[in-house]
Amino acid sequence: MANTEKEKELLERLKNGVIQYDEDSVKEAAQEVLDVGMDPNEAIFDGLVSGMEEVGRLFETQEYFVPELLMCADALYVGLDILKPHVTKMDMGVRGSVVIGTVEGDVHDIGKNIVKMMFDVAGFTVYDLGRDVPLDKFIEEQIKTDSDLVCLSAMMTTTMVGMQKIIDKLKAKNPNVKIMIGGAPVSREIADKWGADGYAADANNALKEAISMVSALKRMRDESRQQTK
Repeated sequence: MANTEKEKELLERLKNGVIQYDEDSVKEAAQEVLDVGMDPNEAIFDGLVSGMEEVGRLFETQEYFVPELLMCADALYVGLDILKPHVTKMDMGVRGSVVIGTVEGDVHDIGKNIVKMMFDVAGFTVYDLGRDVPLDKFIEEQIKTDSDLVCLSAMMTTTMVGMQKIIDKLKAKNPNVKIMIGGAPVSREIADKWGADGYAADANNALKEAISMVSALKRMRDESRQQTK
């Protein structure tokens, strides 16, 4: 089998292994990725993450429920544990720091963890607050680390409303900080209404949004420095 065909086959196995919450299949495919010298970045994002995005769709259409979601996440993490140590950081042409977490009352962190991993791989410094994070903790951490970006995640409508309070408080403390929100109940309209700088429907979009926001922030800083000279 040609190497490209082999790679396609491995991506399918990783993707389907996550969707079918088959940890053994994911483990075997992830190990084969390393054995054949395939790019682990590609295996993670085009295999494991693609599978998890399909799982998210199945969850939204109520074909999958929380137990299936958790089992799929377990399969995802089995693959990540094998592949992540071999990932090389990408040079995305921008460096920034990000505070990330799932808001208070919400213990869903699968999406947040995927986004965090993409930030890691892209070369960002990541301060991960975890899940069920008290609202003021985001503000404290941003001030302490002077991070360029704060990412808020929520999977439930009831916890999503806490995001608005964080955005208002963060903007009052530091008008220049960039804030991105994401999660199943979040929409572009909500992000605009609450004053968030970005919204991400999935991990790939989160990274693209983050890079464009941090780039804009760095340009603003450079311009202000030029003006003060």
